[in-house]
This record gives sequence, C-alpha cells and structure tokens, in this order.
Amino acid sequence: MNNTQKSEYRVELCEDSQRWDAFVTERSRLIYFQWRWREIVESTFGHPHHYLQAVDANGTIAAVLPLVELRSRMFGHYALSLPFVNYGGILGENAAARDALIARCDVIGSQLGLSHIQLREDGESACDWECEQHKVTMLLQLPAEEEILWKQIGSKRRAQIKRPAREGAGVKVGHLELLSDFYLVFSENMRDLGTPVYSKKWFANILAGLGQEARLVLIYLAEKPVAAAFLIRHGPRMEIPWASSLREANRFGVNMLLYWEVLKFSIGEGCEQFDFGRSSKEASTYRFKKQWGSEPHQLYWYHWTPQGREMPRLDPGNRKYATAISLWQRLPLPVANLLGPGIVKYLP
Repeated sequence: MNNTQKSEYRVELCEDSQRWDAFVTERSRLIYFQWRWREIVESTFGHPHHYLQAVDANGTIAAVLPLVELRSRMFGHYALSLPFVNYGGILGENAAARDALIARCDVIGSQLGLSHIQLREDGESACDWECEQHKVTMLLQLPAEEEILWKQIGSKRRAQIKRPAREGAGVKVGHLELLSDFYLVFSENMRDLGTPVYSKKWFANILAGLGQEARLVLIYLAEKPVAAAFLIRHGPRMEIPWASSLREANRFGVNMLLYWEVLKFSIGEGCEQFDFGRSSKEASTYRFKKQWGSEPHQLYWYHWTPQGREMPRLDPGNRKYATAISLWQRLPLPVANLLGPGIVKYLP
C-alpha cells in the first residue's frame, strides 16, 4: 500500500482484553497472541506494550499486532512481535488492515527512534520489509498411540532411550512443584552455553498464568535432576520452548530419554502435533530434531529499519559477543544466575 494513500482502516491501541481475545482466539490457537501472555510478559519484565488493532469504520477489528518495546544501553532500543518466543507478527487475513498496521509500525519506529522492528511470522507475508528465512521450526505429526511412534523412531533411538534406564533414571511430570528442579538444570546449562539465563520468576509466572497448559518434565539420576523440559500447549499442538540437560549426564543419553518422555506425554494428552522449536537449517539442533521424524516449517522474520541502517545482530552467532560468551561460561553458577536475568530481559 502507498503510505500516502488513506487507509479504510484506522490503527489504534487496544486496551480491551476481552475484545482482543475474542478476535485472536477465533484465528489462532497460539497462546502467545492472547492477552494473558501480555500480562505474563509485563509482570515479569515490565516492558512497554503496543497492542495495535486495525479497525474499520464500524469499529470492527480486522487485524491485530502485539508489539513489545525493549530498551537498554547494551542492546539498544527496538520492538518485537514477539520477544522470547518463536511466533508473533500480524494476525488477520485482511490485506488492507495488515497494510495499515505495517504503516503504523513505520510511524512508531520513527517516533520512538527505534533501531529496528522485528515481526516473527510463521507464514509468508506481503510485507515489503527485509525478510530473513534462516530459521525453521521442526514439527512432528503425532500418532494416536505411543507404540506407533516407538516403532517409527527406529532401533538406534530406542536403544539410546533405554540406556538411561540401566543407570536408574526416573521421570516426573508436573507443574510448579518441579520448578526448582527445572531451574537447577536449565540455569546450569545456560551458563555452560555462555548465555544469560531467564529469572526463575519468568517460568513461575508462565506456569501460574497458563495453568495446566504449561507443564514440566524432569529426568533424574540418583535423585538428582539432570534433564528438564518446559512444555506449552497450544490447542492440538504441544511446544517445547525450553529444554536442557547437564553435561555430566549426557553420556548416559538423558536428553534422548527426556524427548521420548515429552513426546509420550504429548500423545497421552491427545495432542496431534509436536513443535520442537526453532533451529538454524542443518545445525546440530536441526539434525537432532529431524531424527525423531519432524519436518521443517519455514519461519519468516520481517525487519523494519530506519532508511540506510542495517539490522543489528543480537544473537550468539555475532562474533562481537564471542568474548562475552567465553567469559560467561567461566562464571560461578550463583553469579551467572544473579546477573543473567537483568541482561536477557533485553534480548530477543
């Protein structure tokens, strides 16, 4: 749409949670579009939100865009839809309404002096912003019974899954009562990767805000938690946005057992699809997820930047962060857990 052409849709901030949810729940099963996810992010991080809606002359919503603003001295001032997760962007099929939201992003970016705006779409858009297609999410269609999947994964993976049992591994599936054990594993693994860790409050708020649509799965060796997964259910799809295992226990195959248990649990819950989360194409994580029978689904990340400026790279693959990552890996775990939440809240 020509930005000088008057749109038949006006864009405004939405402050009516019921109206917002009535629109988004008819069009997507993703929890991240729902108002309760906004409340979880706000109560944890305090970031400003711009929940935009394009409405027609009668005030009927035609498309929405949940936008979150992040600002720090270290990483700059930018906005995303949505940070911390793999999905977001504009929801609504009306092309003119979508164009109106895109045009408003240009205004917001210029008025606020943003370095960039990123929309994390899971489908291709007519948006003329620069689009990155370096990420995919790995999706597995789940059979009706776990025995079918057990046969499908092959003898090699079955043997790897059985290995931890010989070491006495056990599994627990639960909720807030397992949060401390989950965080012990997750925080240590993040430190070992050189990545600042989210606060424990973030995960507690998700569990409290989503109820039984969020679950924890833990693997134990000698009563010590050694592998952990955080699950979020979006209708018929189960997603694993966060998973970790301790390096000392990886030689026993605890990560294979963890993923088998979460797949088995998902089938038992009646889910039809499992979302392994995003990966770079052909990376080690991509190959790990592929071995379970999952297939790549392209993600489309659209970027607005001020004219003449390049999109900043705020990811571990940026070489300028190599030294920081190396230093972080050497921090004592209590120090990393203390400093990490104040940093990672500003990362996408």
